[in-house]
This record gives sequence, structure tokens and C-alpha cells, in this order.
Amino acid sequence: MPEAASAAATDLLAEARDRTDALLSGWAKRLEQEIGGRQGLALSYALRTPGKRVRAALLMAAYRALGGGSSAIAGVAAAVETVHTYSLVHDDLPCMDNDDLRRGRPTTHRAFDVATATRVGFLLVPVAARLLAVASAELRLPAGTLGPMAGELFHAGGIEGMVGGQWLDLEAERRKLPLPDLIEVHRGKTGALIRAACTLGGMSAEAGPVQLEGLTAFGEDIGLAFQIADDVLDATGTSAELGKPAGRDAQLAKSTYVVLLGIDGARAEAQRLAKSAVGHLSRAGVHSEALGALAGYIVTRNS
Repeated sequence: MPEAASAAATDLLAEARDRTDALLSGWAKRLEQEIGGRQGLALSYALRTPGKRVRAALLMAAYRALGGGSSAIAGVAAAVETVHTYSLVHDDLPCMDNDDLRRGRPTTHRAFDVATATRVGFLLVPVAARLLAVASAELRLPAGTLGPMAGELFHAGGIEGMVGGQWLDLEAERRKLPLPDLIEVHRGKTGALIRAACTLGGMSAEAGPVQLEGLTAFGEDIGLAFQIADDVLDATGTSAELGKPAGRDAQLAKSTYVVLLGIDGARAEAQRLAKSAVGHLSRAGVHSEALGALAGYIVTRNS
């Protein structure tokens, strides 16, 4: 990735982290008081989980690509990141991946307990809805916009998206999936919420149908590229670099792009998808150096 594009991606990710983390920290304090007790503490802990905030950065870049300029867009980004956090809390549970670390600190069920973490995961979904509703009002979007935005977010996070993909992923453990089936798993498990982030950025800017279609297609391809890059990192990175245990895919005998394509083949496929994603933007008349820079970052990152 060219140095200027790399710097642009780094700057946007830093901004997305700062703004999203600040907003979520405020909500964590508020909800800790509202809910109280151990469950309130656990919810606050989960909401404060640090992260790269790639979804937030993609959403903000999509919004700005179509002329959006309000700082309230951070609320929409925070809603997406909250749904993502819910998925991580449940993904880490003993009945799923049974991970002890997430982003360099104990997972929610290790910091508290399994029952509490399970409830916290479910509670994060209505928290995301509250964040989205507040952001929609602050953005002064037309009254009919919030419903479709909520539909986009929670469809991506549900059985036809993230939850369904996770289900298929669990069923695929200790089996070698053919490539089309593996793509189906990850278009849901990882890709759906990344796609939704790009689409929601466009909806927040009141995008036209062609622009929205282009952003959605960009998100489809870059979401799959993100997962392929994750598979490569799991096979080649260290636990210190990743902030979670490395080599878990091999331990769980999961089908991955590395298993099917090899490390070099997987990297090449991620690059192909990133290029395809940017092509969708060009054809839709969406001009955004920031989205192009983020696409490059996603397939070349080391954590």
C-alpha cells in the first residue's frame, strides 16, 4: 500500500477509535448505573473493550464520501461496534471458541463468569438500538430513515448474517469445507456486519440507490477480504501481535482460506477482493480515497 494511503488509513482508524471509544465509555458509565450490580459492571467492561474499529472507520468514510459532515455519525458507528462486541462476547464463550483473551485482556466470561457474559451479549443488542436511535435524531435524518437503518444493522447481526455464519462455522469444525461453502460461512459471520457498516454510512448521508448499491458491494467484497486476512494472521502472527491466542483455527481444525489456498494464495485472493471492492465504488460514482486506503489496510495489516 502506498505510504500516503497507509497514513490516511491510520489517521482515519485513529479518529474512529478515539470518537467511538469516547462515546462508548460514556454509555458504559451510564448503563453501569442503570443496570447495577455484577451485570452492570460486566456490560460496562464489554462496552469498553478496545479494538481496531475498522467497521467504525468504514462507516465514517462512507458517510463522508457522500458529503456527510456531522460529528453525530460516531453514534451510528458505535451502534455497529456494539453489535460486533456482542458477537465477540458470545464467540469467546466455552461453548464456542473458548478463548481466554480478547484484544489483549481477559474475555468477558473470564473476567466475570459464563452466565453473566451470556446475558451481557444479549443486552448489547438493545444497547446498539438505543445508540442508533439517538444518532439518527442527532443527524436529523428523515423520520422514515431509522427503521430501514435498524433493519440493515440487525439483519446483518441476525440469523441471515452474523449469527447464521457463526452457526455454520461451528458446524464446520473438524471438516474441510469446499471454497463456496467457506465463502458462505464468512459472508455471514464476518462479512455481513462489515457490509452493513458501509451501507449504513451511505444511508446516514441519504445516499441514492446507485451509490448505496456501490457501497454495499464494496462492503461485501472487503468483508470477505477482511476474513481472509484474519485467517492468514491466525496462521502467521503471534498472540502478542493479535491480542488473542494465535493458531486457534488449527487447534479447532477449522476450514480456512489458508487451508484451502495456502498462505500465498489466500493473500492473493484478499488483494483481488480489495481491488474488486474499490471497483464497485468507481462504477457507482463514489469517490473516496479513504475507503480505498482502508481496503488496502485491511488486506495488509499485521494485527
